[in-house]
Amino acid sequence: MSSEGLLSRLGLGGRRRIEITCSVDIEQSFDSLHAHAIPEGIDLRPGDRVIVHGAPTEVGFGETRHLTCRATVIRANGLERLWTEVQALFELTELYHCGFEPKEAT
Repeated sequence: MSSEGLLSRLGLGGRRRIEITCSVDIEQSFDSLHAHAIPEGIDLRPGDRVIVHGAPTEVGFGETRHLTCRATVIRANGLERLWTEVQALFELTELYHCGFEPKEAT
């Protein structure tokens, strides 16, 4: 077995790039300021990256845009997925570190 095949089996191989289409929804209004990019036909996993090509960088106030763009999904290897999941656990525990002090008796 080649070293490249062994690395792939261990999840340490190179990253795969997949070209897909992506639905983009952008709104800037009094009620909402958002941009959603939804990759079509693929399930994203922890550590994967999505690069959207050709989406507008600005919309005017009161505008809503819905369009379809090209996107590149860069798949995370096994080590990157594991690292992302471990980081997520630590970030989740950060939410627990908020303290509430009891009101002082007056």
